[in-house]
Amino acid sequence: MRKSITRVIVLTMVFLFLIQIYEPASPGTRVGYSAPRTLYWGTTGNDVRTVQDKLLRWGYYDGTVDGVYGAATYRAVRRFQQKNGLAVDGVVGPATANALGMPAQAAQAGSNQGINRSADEYLLARCIHGEARGEPYVGKVAVAAVVLNRVRSPQFPNTIAGVIYQPLAFTAVADGQINLTPDKDSLKAARDALNGWDPTYGCLYYWNPATATSKWIWSRKVTLKIGKHWFGI
Repeated sequence: MRKSITRVIVLTMVFLFLIQIYEPASPGTRVGYSAPRTLYWGTTGNDVRTVQDKLLRWGYYDGTVDGVYGAATYRAVRRFQQKNGLAVDGVVGPATANALGMPAQAAQAGSNQGINRSADEYLLARCIHGEARGEPYVGKVAVAAVVLNRVRSPQFPNTIAGVIYQPLAFTAVADGQINLTPDKDSLKAARDALNGWDPTYGCLYYWNPATATSKWIWSRKVTLKIGKHWFGI
C-alpha cells in the first residue's frame, strides 16, 4: 500500500513538472524571432567558424576554419549564394543563415529585434547612426539615400546589407559603430529614405573632407554639401 501511494505521488510530481514545461504562452505574450548576428568581412567568432565548416564540407570553401571572416570566406559565401538563388552580396544575413541551416532562434517579445521592424530598415538606421550621428536630419536621410542609390547601381551589391558591409565601404563598419543602437532620428531617417526621399539627387558617395584619408575619393565630382559631409558622383 505504501509503495502504491509513493508511486502515485511520484507520477503526480512528474505530471505537474511536464505541465510547467509545456504550458503555452499566455494570450498577452507575443513570441518573436531574433535573427542571428550578421556576418561580414572582418567579423570573427564561433558563428563564423560554423559557416566556414559548413561551406568547407559542401565544397564552397577551401580555407582554414579559423573563425575569421576574410577574403576566402567572403568568396565562398558569394559562391554559395549564387548557387542557391540568394542575393549575392557576400554577407551572411538572415536569408543566407537560414539557407546554411542556421535559422533564427525564438525570443520573447520585448527583444531589441522587434518582429514588426524591417531588417533592412533597422540595418539602414544603424548605418545612419554610425556614419551621421550629430549631422542635421536631412544629412542623415542623405547618408541613407546614398546607400539606397548604391543598391540600385550596377556598380555595387544589390542589397542594403551587401552595400553596407562591402569591404572598406563605410567607416562605421570598420570601427564597430554599426553595432550601436540607432536613435529615433536615425530610424525615422531610414524610413524617409526607404519611402523615396533623396536629398542627394542620386549621389553614390559622401565623405567628410576634414577626416577623409582616401585619395581616390577626391576624384569624385561634388554636387552638394550637407553638414560636414560632401556628396558626389
